Amino acid sequence: MNIPTVIGQKIEQTQAFLENGTRVPLTHVYVGENSVSQIKTVEKDGYSAVQVAFGERNKIAKPLAGHLKKAGLKKSPRFLREIRVGEVEGIGIGAAILPEEVLKPGDKIDVVGISKGKGFAGGVKRWGFRGGPKTHGQSDRHRAPGSIGQGTTPGRVYKGKKMAGRMGNEQVTIKNLEVIDIKDGEVIIKGLVPGPKGGVIVITKIGENKNFKPLFTVVEETVEVSSEEVAEVPIETSIETNQAAKASVETEKAVAADTKEVMPDNAEGIKEEK
Repeated sequence: MNIPTVIGQKIEQTQAFLENGTRVPLTHVYVGENSVSQIKTVEKDGYSAVQVAFGERNKIAKPLAGHLKKAGLKKSPRFLREIRVGEVEGIGIGAAILPEEVLKPGDKIDVVGISKGKGFAGGVKRWGFRGGPKTHGQSDRHRAPGSIGQGTTPGRVYKGKKMAGRMGNEQVTIKNLEVIDIKDGEVIIKGLVPGPKGGVIVITKIGENKNFKPLFTVVEETVEVSSEEVAEVPIETSIETNQAAKASVETEKAVAADTKEVMPDNAEGIKEEK
């Protein structure tokens, strides 16, 4: 399949060790439900692209329901993303996109996601400004942005000036991450990706890492024992052992009964002496 991109949903972030002992951060992304919902060609649309559907939801608008009916999808997807491809030959509408067909361990990838929203933030948090002086009587300039431009020339603030404002909740691309493993519809990525848990992630393959090192795994060794090596216990010995055990139990019961019978006589004798 010529599709280099899959859509996923961020599950969690963890950490693990590689075979060389290096500890690395990992991100688990679920990519098990990708399917083709529309194909765009150069003759009809002016460019080649594939619309990929991912996820599931209950309520859906009627125009979108008609669009998905043409694709023959049984479930209503939650997300739709368009992916540019070089050729659309061999790709059918409604076809499932398996992660194993697009990615493999050792692939270099670019990850696109929507970052967490931080709300309105100042210049120190949003851009890393150092703030004003902390001494010489400066009591209200510790987190101030400072000068935002010149005077008469140009007489205005330039566009794109780094100032306080809304932070986060925007598209972020993290480049040159690495696929560590793929199993059960999950892609395990070496590195951290933008967005909260449950956020949509777009993964695009850009190359391969020739010096790929997989995760460290503990291999459990199983020792096979032949029937000849197993020592068989004679039946007579086991019977004698059981009989000896029963005899010792009966002896203990008899001793306990004798002790019980003697105790009351001793107790009455002690009372009479008193």
